[in-house]
Amino acid sequence: MPTRAQLLDIIHFQSELARIGLDLGEVMTHVVDRVISFTKAEGAAIELAEDGDMVYRATSGIAKKYLGLRLKQSDSISGQCVELGETLYCADSESDPRVNRQACRTIGLRSMVVVPLKYHERTVGILKAMSTRVNGFGRRDRTLLELLSEVIGASIHFAVEFGGKDLFYKATHDGLTDLANRSLFMDRLRNVLTRCQREQGKAAVAVIDMDGLKQVNDTFGHRSGDAVIREFAARIKRVSRQSDTVARIGGDEFAMILTPIELPVGPRVFLERFDRETATPFFFEERQFSLRGSVGVAVYPDDGGSLDSLIESADRRMYAAKKAAYARLGG
Repeated sequence: MPTRAQLLDIIHFQSELARIGLDLGEVMTHVVDRVISFTKAEGAAIELAEDGDMVYRATSGIAKKYLGLRLKQSDSISGQCVELGETLYCADSESDPRVNRQACRTIGLRSMVVVPLKYHERTVGILKAMSTRVNGFGRRDRTLLELLSEVIGASIHFAVEFGGKDLFYKATHDGLTDLANRSLFMDRLRNVLTRCQREQGKAAVAVIDMDGLKQVNDTFGHRSGDAVIREFAARIKRVSRQSDTVARIGGDEFAMILTPIELPVGPRVFLERFDRETATPFFFEERQFSLRGSVGVAVYPDDGGSLDSLIESADRRMYAAKKAAYARLGG
């Protein structure tokens, strides 16, 4: 059984989830972060069952960079957990026939606990704790994770029942702006790059950092800050096309997948439209707020041949743009 201290941690954890509210994406992200502190895990993931795949919708630790990864439900221990609706334990991924061994090697995990997540008595996904060690989890860890899964199941229930959207929409969209969240962004970017590689096509990623949000929150409070974020998100959405993906990937961070893209015109047209759309100030409760942001655009495969390198290139250009803007203002 979990120790008294661990049980108190779970009670505190329930309070943390209550404060997050109905944003299921944020709930799942918080859960996988806390799994590492609760157990001996070196990584954690929440995978949801979607159209025959198990999709990594929240990740931490050694699994963090694999957000949005898809594996066939029929080819993984996670899929078996969904089918059986019971906790499964893998002591060694190199000898367990139930696992997708290549995926385990890619992530670097050697043992794992896989716990079902249920909504309306149906298993809709799993919570997975990962270790780089053989037989990395004891019985206490497994019991603790089963308790956590019940808490997460309740959060899923309330987020969906009272949030007005279905489960998968809630899990893949930002609660404040209704844009795609980081999980859906990474999922779609993986798919776009796979298609570009197959068809020898091009796509672009834009990373957008909103200017001045901390100052708004500190000076006028989070109510004003949230209003500014929503308006900024709406204006980014207006410069996008139906084929693009717009996402909020952090507090003041946004990103876009631009596909298809024509060079060199496409990125330049996007930047010009973004500048025009965000040039007009926003008024909220009789106060005026600037909606400026710094943008970096990177093109696949010219600026990066992998998902990580492409995002890193866009990030570098965004920070260069922010530095240049700061210098122009005399900073």
